[in-house]
Amino acid sequence: MTHEIEAVWMGKMQFNALVNGHTVVMDAPERSGGEDQGSIPKPFVLTALAGCTGMDVVALLRKAGRSLDRCDVRVIGELTKTPPITYTSIHVVYDLHGKAQDQIEALTVVQRSQNELCGVSALLRKAVPLTWEVRYNDQGVFSNTLTAQRTTNEPKSI
Repeated sequence: MTHEIEAVWMGKMQFNALVNGHTVVMDAPERSGGEDQGSIPKPFVLTALAGCTGMDVVALLRKAGRSLDRCDVRVIGELTKTPPITYTSIHVVYDLHGKAQDQIEALTVVQRSQNELCGVSALLRKAVPLTWEVRYNDQGVFSNTLTAQRTTNEPKSI
């Protein structure tokens, strides 16, 4: 199986990409010669990560007969200051809301997504440090930040 997209130049700095039948518009801000008609491309890497792991979490919980009231995934990427501008680290925050008795299952599926299933996480982890934390009903329940600094991806309680 392969994925293939094509990005077509629309003028100035805008490119439109057809991704699985959906148009994604990329553009630069006016100060960089664009018209700000879409996002700059680099944040799409973070978007792919949020979508991939978020879909894992929702699907695995559904399969386990559990559900969430809310599943928000925030991804923060730290950038270099000089070219080539790349991400130097990435941090994922899972903000989950649901029944108290589903908290452990939710944490388990997040760990499974990060450690086994999410291909975007696996790919990015080869390039930069990738850390993550879980908040459940507004309480911090897990973070691998300290553990990741010791070069492992096992979660650590906070």
